[in-house]
Amino acid sequence: MATELQNLQDLRHTASLATKVFIQRDYSEGTICKFHTKLPAELSSRIERTLFEDTVKTLNNYYAEAEKISGQSYLEGCLACVSAYIIFLCMETRYEKVLKKISMYIQEQNENIYAPRGLLITDPIERGMRVIEISVFEDRSSTGSSSSGSSVSGSSAR
Repeated sequence: MATELQNLQDLRHTASLATKVFIQRDYSEGTICKFHTKLPAELSSRIERTLFEDTVKTLNNYYAEAEKISGQSYLEGCLACVSAYIIFLCMETRYEKVLKKISMYIQEQNENIYAPRGLLITDPIERGMRVIEISVFEDRSSTGSSSSGSSVSGSSAR
């Protein structure tokens, strides 16, 4: 695991940031946490559409799982009220457990799929759950021109 983390850090140090692409939230079904699955044109030359869509669909499924109301979440709420929320000092909620799973999934996707293609996904929790940020890196040894500092917005069908 340490070598994969080192590879992600190497990507940040040996490559220059060319641009950032933002995948917007999809509010077509309400305010549940869901992101658009359409591949932005800026990434079409870097990653296959099916790989990108699978990643976003998996993230959407994890967020749906986290927000699902179940007996466990109801019990957590009742215990929180009874204990004046002190219980959360000694236990992790189901929602927090799913968020950890999401972070691990994003790290795994970065290591296995995105970093080798010069891409890096930022956990949506770091951006206030508003967007999925994908950093596009260019190898510093390449002589192609880069549009550094530009910001591109992902497609959103509303």
